Amino acid sequence: MQNVENVEELYEDEQKIRFKRRMRLALVYAVVIFFAIFIIIPFYWMVITAFKTETQVFMSPPMLWVNPGEWQWVNFSLALERAPFIRYLANTVLVAILSTAGTIITTILSGFAFARLNFKGRDVLFMILIATMMIPGEIFVVTNFLTITSFGWIEDQTFVEAVLAMTVPFMTSVFFLFFLRQAFKQIPDELYYAAKVDGKTDWQYLWGIMVPVALPTITTITILNAMNTWNAYVWPRLISQREEFQLVSNGLRDAFDDTAGRIMYHEQMAASIIVTVPLIIAFLILKKYIMRGVSRSGIKG
Repeated sequence: MQNVENVEELYEDEQKIRFKRRMRLALVYAVVIFFAIFIIIPFYWMVITAFKTETQVFMSPPMLWVNPGEWQWVNFSLALERAPFIRYLANTVLVAILSTAGTIITTILSGFAFARLNFKGRDVLFMILIATMMIPGEIFVVTNFLTITSFGWIEDQTFVEAVLAMTVPFMTSVFFLFFLRQAFKQIPDELYYAAKVDGKTDWQYLWGIMVPVALPTITTITILNAMNTWNAYVWPRLISQREEFQLVSNGLRDAFDDTAGRIMYHEQMAASIIVTVPLIIAFLILKKYIMRGVSRSGIKG
C-alpha cells in the first residue's frame, strides 16, 4: 500500500513539473510573439501601402487590407522612374564593398595585435577603445566631416572624392575589433608556439592559422558591415554634394515629393520593398554564417 502511495506522489510531482515547464514555455512564446508583432507591423504597413492607390493611402480611417485584385503593381515601375535607382544601387554596392574591405583589413590587423602581441599598455589602450563605444555617434559625424573637409573631398566634389568620403571614415570599427579579438583569443597559445618553433613569422601565423580559424567570425563581420552600409543614411546625406553620388537610402527620401509638396507614400513604399528584398534574401541565405560567427567569437577573454 505504501508503495502505491509513493508511486502516486511521484506521478503527481512529475505532472506538476511538466505543467510548470509548459507554463514557462508558453510564457516565453507569448513574450516572443508580443515583440514579433511590433517588429512585423511596420513591415506589413510598408508592404500594404506599396499596393495602394494615392487615394487609399490618405483615407481616414486607414485601410488595413487591400484585396489582391486591387493591388497597384504599377507603383513599382513608377518608383523606378522617379529617380535613377540603378545608379543609387551601384553607388551603394561600391561603397559597401570598399568600406567592408577596409574594415576587414583594419579589424584583422588590430585584432591580431590586441589578441596575440604583447606590448606595453596593450590592455589599457584596448579599454580606451572600448570606452569610445559609449560616445554618441553624432560627435563622430562632426569630427569626420571636419576631417573630410580638410582633405578637400567636399568642395567641388568628384565621384571619386564622394566615394572616399563615404568609405574612409568607416574603415574601422571598435565593435568589430572587439568581436574579432574575442575569436582570436580563443585560439590556443600552443598553436602560436608551435608556429614559432617551425620558423613562422607573426605575419605568416596570422594569415595561415588565425584567419582561417576565425573565418566564421570574419564572415559575420563582412555581412553585418555590408548591411550597415546598405542602410546608411545620415553620413551619405551629409557629404553627397550631387544627386548622382547619393546612396539608395537617400534616394528613397528625396525622390517622391510631388509638385504640391506631398510625399507619394505608395511609390516610396514600393521603392522601399525593392531595396529591402535583397537584404532579406541575403539574410535568409547567410544567417547560418552569422550565427556561426557569433557562437565562435564568444564573450570571454
